[in-house]
Amino acid sequence: MEAHAIAPDVVDVIPTQLVTVKYGDLEVNMGNTLTPAQVKDPPTSVSWPVEEGALYTLLMTDPDAPCRAEPKLREWHHWIVVNIPGCVISKGEVKMEYMGSEPPKGTKLHRYTFLVYKQPGKINYIDQAVCSQPGFERSRRNAREMAAKYNLGNPVAGNLFQAEYEEPQPHGCCK
Repeated sequence: MEAHAIAPDVVDVIPTQLVTVKYGDLEVNMGNTLTPAQVKDPPTSVSWPVEEGALYTLLMTDPDAPCRAEPKLREWHHWIVVNIPGCVISKGEVKMEYMGSEPPKGTKLHRYTFLVYKQPGKINYIDQAVCSQPGFERSRRNAREMAAKYNLGNPVAGNLFQAEYEEPQPHGCCK
């Protein structure tokens, strides 16, 4: 994560543990490149080292919106799940539905970052969109501010993949 400047762009401290994220047979691996088609659906598996009885928050964010050179919409949050017991995401509370990578045309690689925070206890997450313009509710968010608001501290685990725009593929009879 350090090689991809996740600190200082998203967090102050790089997590020491790994979030294992799989999309079918494909595994997220510290900045490997995946296509938007490969990550359009939620991961099939997400796990990290846990403490017994602990609750966690999972965040997937893109600090490169609309592009890394001019990230004026930084950060674009793609997924938020809170109050996860251990790493059983299905038992957590989804506060922002999963959104696959959709980098705009011509913006080069984006860093899609998974962060896991250990919670001090159960949290009452209240979403407050920074940008109310339709279609931009996920934009101009901030992992640091979210962590501070809910006393999450630094992330305990992380991982990332990169993706860039890909032309839409024709479907079925339209080939």
